[in-house]
Amino acid sequence: MFNSFLAWLEATSPAVAISESTWLFPSIEVVHVLAITLVVGSISMVDLRLLNLTVRDKPAGELIEEVLPWTWVSFGVAVVTGAMLFSSAATKYWGTVPFRVKMLILTLAGINMLSFHASSTYRRISDWGRSRETPRAAKIAGGTSLALWIGVIACGRWIGFV
Repeated sequence: MFNSFLAWLEATSPAVAISESTWLFPSIEVVHVLAITLVVGSISMVDLRLLNLTVRDKPAGELIEEVLPWTWVSFGVAVVTGAMLFSSAATKYWGTVPFRVKMLILTLAGINMLSFHASSTYRRISDWGRSRETPRAAKIAGGTSLALWIGVIACGRWIGFV
């Protein structure tokens, strides 16, 4: 059933156009890479702040509020362009380990982010956000996030080589 969906996806006119064009796939890939750069860059700013490694003079909550809109817009662009790239060879990509691992790590990064934002630590960010010392739970969330996003990037590059 799932393989039929992947075959159908590859046969759609946008997917065929992407796979048959000499310039469309690389153009979409450039936008995808730029979007991922903005996603990971903005998330890394927050993660490094949660780890007390940078921007210590700025409240963590304030930094998150400033950066989060950029993160979500960039993430939306990355998802759309990634889906377009995937559609051009869906059965091939789905059959590779790096693609599946990337999707797993993305899911884990989402769970980590949702867990942090739902936590009592985040709800109390106005109490500790100006402090030089970040609570242990925030440091764990930031370090985990940073490691997961490095994994996403590594797997994304790995996909290109298989």
